[in-house]
Amino acid sequence: MRWAARLLRGGRTRVHLMSVLAAVGVFATISLVPATSGAAGDTLRSLRAALRASVHTEVTSSGQSFGGVSAVGALFLESSGKLGQHFCTASVVHSPHGDLAVTAAHCVTGVSSQIAFVPGYANGAEPYGVWQVTRVYTDQAWQSSQDPDDDVAFLQLSGPAGASPIEAVTGAEQVGTGSPAKALASTLVRVIGYPDGADQPVWCVNWTKVFSPTQLEFDCGGYTNGTSGGPFLADASSSGQGTVIGVIGGYEQGGDTPQVSYSSAFGPAVAVLYQTAEASS
Repeated sequence: MRWAARLLRGGRTRVHLMSVLAAVGVFATISLVPATSGAAGDTLRSLRAALRASVHTEVTSSGQSFGGVSAVGALFLESSGKLGQHFCTASVVHSPHGDLAVTAAHCVTGVSSQIAFVPGYANGAEPYGVWQVTRVYTDQAWQSSQDPDDDVAFLQLSGPAGASPIEAVTGAEQVGTGSPAKALASTLVRVIGYPDGADQPVWCVNWTKVFSPTQLEFDCGGYTNGTSGGPFLADASSSGQGTVIGVIGGYEQGGDTPQVSYSSAFGPAVAVLYQTAEASS
């Protein structure tokens, strides 16, 4: 279970040869070219080998601490204007009003205290300010049965009086919805999360796996309590901006061991929830 808010209660891939693999954090989906004989075949085989080597340098086996990115941050409990301990992860997502973030629904279910979001949090610093969660959007199916497939929440955020919308301050991730888990298999993603008790987030890069028709799996060590809600970022740049195709949550509320994390696939229900949040914010 990655629900740090519970503290309140006690492969292969296919490679398109035209794709370019840049530095760590820039990802592409690749499609292998059929074997060809002769010099052309040798050239293609050499290119395939180089691309595979590039891919392997991208993949990591354990979460590594780093200084954070602007659009991903930690959720805190707030009391009398003071931040308590951070307990989950969220990321700013694009919206017409620029005021939405996404996290796991289990992170914000049953929480009665004020929740604050600190984007880019690291080592006690709040480089983009503190933003209050003013509204939480979860699917009706989650509200009625807490189905792991609906473990997604969108958060409306508000800053100080007169402040620009958070998206104008931090930038935002795109949201990729409407695809079943099978369609998202073998997607190279960068996953960012804030472990409990740590002063910095961790990141890791690996291929997604299909755990079930509705759930994705991501294998990488170091994803302990507090990383729930951390985004599965596809096509992410080195600055951490990409497309969110899932968040740590779902099965076992994200996973019972630090080495294996899960996410509900962002299918049609999440697309509708996202549209609702956009229209209401």
